[in-house]
Amino acid sequence: MTALARPLRSGIIGTGFMGSVHAAAVRAAGGTVTRVASRSKAGAEQALARLGGAAAAESPKALIESDDVDVVHICTPNAAHAELANLAIAAGKSVICEKPLATTAKDAAALYAEANRAGVVNAVPFVYRFYPAVREARARLQAGEAGPLWLLHGSYLQDWLADPGASNWRVDPTIGGGSRAFGDIGVHWCDLMEFVTGHRIERLVAQTALAFSERPQTGLDSPRTTTAVGTEDGATVMFETNQGAIGSLLVSQVSPGRKNRLWFSFEGPDATFSFNQERPDSLWVGGNTYSRTISSGSDSLSTEQGKRYAVLPAGHPQGYQDSFNSFVADVYAAVRGAAPDGLPDFRDGLRAAHITEAVLESAATGRWVDVPGRDHQSSPLYGSGAAPILERKS
Repeated sequence: MTALARPLRSGIIGTGFMGSVHAAAVRAAGGTVTRVASRSKAGAEQALARLGGAAAAESPKALIESDDVDVVHICTPNAAHAELANLAIAAGKSVICEKPLATTAKDAAALYAEANRAGVVNAVPFVYRFYPAVREARARLQAGEAGPLWLLHGSYLQDWLADPGASNWRVDPTIGGGSRAFGDIGVHWCDLMEFVTGHRIERLVAQTALAFSERPQTGLDSPRTTTAVGTEDGATVMFETNQGAIGSLLVSQVSPGRKNRLWFSFEGPDATFSFNQERPDSLWVGGNTYSRTISSGSDSLSTEQGKRYAVLPAGHPQGYQDSFNSFVADVYAAVRGAAPDGLPDFRDGLRAAHITEAVLESAATGRWVDVPGRDHQSSPLYGSGAAPILERKS
């Protein structure tokens, strides 16, 4: 069996929640999880059955260097992303790196440049792009159904840190980076807004806030040991785009009852398009004389963009894991030489890092801040003629 004919072989670094999500998506895409790595080999061995892996690697570096790994999935705490992604690129492996691509824009820019130089397939899981309803909205807005967009607003709300006794490694800026709520989920909303509308955030003004100034210190046995919180629980952002629209975003990880509510409303003079990730089976469209809900099924969406990712008929909702499965399937198609539309790569990871640093700068200074790199458009999605990694190795 040739390299391109056999199933792609994946190595997953990180065995927490996201590692499990990646493993399920690998299997859905027809791949195999050949190696799993964690902080120790023992930890990797404990996670093998849960992730459906064939073998535990001695270390993340050993996994990356393994001959039976074609695609490296990096699902570790944020501070390790840049180092591991660099190792994967140096090894000539295709790489999917969880966001943030790096904890600084400088490191993200270096990764983007190095991946391009090496010609390896690279991707960042901005998976909300892969909801059928989101693709339907994108196609309809591209067709001009709303008219010129002038107001772009929304929110991303969670409650997993609403308990003051809850904590996580993301709270520590030395592990999670300088921004938590915005860097963790706010960047998803910004990526989605720019992807769906074609607008780019040019400048912004932001505020960040804490619901709790102290939380339990992670990694210790005593729950009574607390530490000062070094990253924000929530943020507000106002922005202007390169096409003259204004917008706002509210982000929180401390909103009781909101489990994972990414919501947007994109408005022009002729129509409004709105989506709520907690109810992913529909797209709301409102006009001056009507409002209607479009079911996001294979038999109810009207655009090719929407139908491509709608694998089930209306009434059978597709959710987060389904969108993640579609993302990984598109990455694997790119590894085999295809050019899937809208596949988020390291350039999009760099874009998120620039926006995050602008948010932090604005929150610290109280001023409007320009967002660097606003002239960068989406990547050519591997359409530049670079050979897929497996083809080069066969």
